Amino acid sequence: MILLPLPKKTEEKEGNLMLRMDTMIVMDTSCPQGTIVYARQLKEEVLNWAGMTIEIGRGTFRKGDILLMVDACLGEQHYTLKIEEEGAFLCGGSLASLGWAVQTLRQIVRQSGGLLPHVAIDDEPDMKNRGFYHDATRGRIQTLENMKKMVDILSFYKMNQLQLYVEHTYLFRDLTELWRDETPMTAEEVLELDQYCYERGVELVPSIATFGHLYKLLKTRSFEHLCELPGSFEERFGFQDRMHHHTVNVSNRDAITLIKEMINEYMQLFRTDKFNICADETFDLGTGRSASLAEEKGKGVLYMEYIKELFEFLIEKGKTPMFWGDIICGHPELYPQLPREVICLNWGYGDNQPERETEILHSVGATQYLCPGVRGWNLWVNLIRGGYVNITRMCGFARKHDAIGMLNTDWGDFGHVNHPIFSIPGIIFGAVCSWGEKVPEFEELCRQISVLEFGDASGELLSCLDRVSGTMAFSWFGAVSLREHALKGEDHDKLLKMFKNEDMSRVPEQNAQIQEIEKQLRLISRNMDSSNRRIVEYTHISLEMTKVWNEVGYFLSQLEKGEKPDNGREIAARLERCLHYYQQSWRENSKEGDIAKITEVFCWYADILRK
Repeated sequence: MILLPLPKKTEEKEGNLMLRMDTMIVMDTSCPQGTIVYARQLKEEVLNWAGMTIEIGRGTFRKGDILLMVDACLGEQHYTLKIEEEGAFLCGGSLASLGWAVQTLRQIVRQSGGLLPHVAIDDEPDMKNRGFYHDATRGRIQTLENMKKMVDILSFYKMNQLQLYVEHTYLFRDLTELWRDETPMTAEEVLELDQYCYERGVELVPSIATFGHLYKLLKTRSFEHLCELPGSFEERFGFQDRMHHHTVNVSNRDAITLIKEMINEYMQLFRTDKFNICADETFDLGTGRSASLAEEKGKGVLYMEYIKELFEFLIEKGKTPMFWGDIICGHPELYPQLPREVICLNWGYGDNQPERETEILHSVGATQYLCPGVRGWNLWVNLIRGGYVNITRMCGFARKHDAIGMLNTDWGDFGHVNHPIFSIPGIIFGAVCSWGEKVPEFEELCRQISVLEFGDASGELLSCLDRVSGTMAFSWFGAVSLREHALKGEDHDKLLKMFKNEDMSRVPEQNAQIQEIEKQLRLISRNMDSSNRRIVEYTHISLEMTKVWNEVGYFLSQLEKGEKPDNGREIAARLERCLHYYQQSWRENSKEGDIAKITEVFCWYADILRK
């Protein structure tokens, strides 16, 4: 029996409980009104996987029923589940932990249908806060319907927090320049998502850029004067520039006044008591308009004064401030000046991520979350093994240094080109690792996720996807970077020399590997539940993307060597055909977002290939 995350105590027993037409999901009188959402989740699971319709009621339990109860004596995050001859008994110390008991039973139903094994489970998480952080700004702004599906996945694997990263993709009422050429989330959408999360035990926490990474805001005619570096309005769009620049000028009081107005408007859409101001990667701080002030006080002091004022503003509003810890790690001696309520989000995404930052923050008394990543940015398919290694490592640091939570990140960087479905394994890795220390080895956990989440009876789907990571030669990051260097006026010869450090010699071999992965994927699909088979199509599109971009890189490397390949037009046509199917896939689950900017990159290369 596969249960994710792994419960603390599981005792499997002889015998089965058979669900019947008169079986009822009974909500005990101890259950609050919100229990109905979990009861309906369970009812739908039984219909889908046992093929039976059972009713929901409240009051008296009868033999063979499924009883839902709340008992505060258990503790807020503690639940028990017993399946025996008399029936199934689910009890939580709170509505939230009762919901986790329901998710465990749903997982059992998914594997056992209407013949439930006798079992006794006693369970609670190690970490109180187990979250997912999704970039809803740089590229892909998922539709409300698809974000609800994301919440359903978090709920199923007992995660209890979601943050959506926003720079310019919320429709601030008075900042029309900010979103006029975007497809932003509206207040009504955020309110509806907040309610949907709340009903499923997921805390929706607002997260907006307030210091660095304010590309669109500081490029507007109205607010360019608040940018640390002059001339931002005149710049043409660039994926790289959007990542690296556009920090507010802290020497101008109008900047923090504007940011406070944005925070005040946005926070009112959420019921949570938390607010994440981000404040990471302030690369330009003290290098432009605030240079003289930085020389007088020091960049660390400038940073601290700015975020401290925002923290105090939030605390006055009854909010617990959160922020990314990359800058403060360089100035740990200043940390004790921050209000004690602040939560520091300590990120790191490497396979061999060092422990040093976590140790530093722990030594100065920081309350911290550890923040690994699902490792999908700038890739057509996420790094499955890389995500597992990073997430398990960071969760280990969290336990060692008394972190109060884990926030697993999914960044968009150069357009968020990977399909959201490829982040699901990383989401589940985070759920498993933050719940308890018992974590299956990589291959075994991949098998379990393949079976439980994707309905793959062979258990091979994730190991197949893991093979993709070694097949990429010319990356999306490389393609975008090369184009943007060219648009900035780099000459032809200098651009081609960029390929001297790129190994394109293995492209024929790597593309042959992709063909083998495609064959394996088709064989696996026969073992998958039909409701999950669309991942085959999404993977096929992504593999074709990987293959054709490899060929673009190989073509350019031949030019760099002075050769004259004659298949440019053929590659261009394939590039455009891939783009067509990719656009269709994008629009199934996302608003327009950056798809037009991504399309420009494809078309630019296709035109070059035809020259």
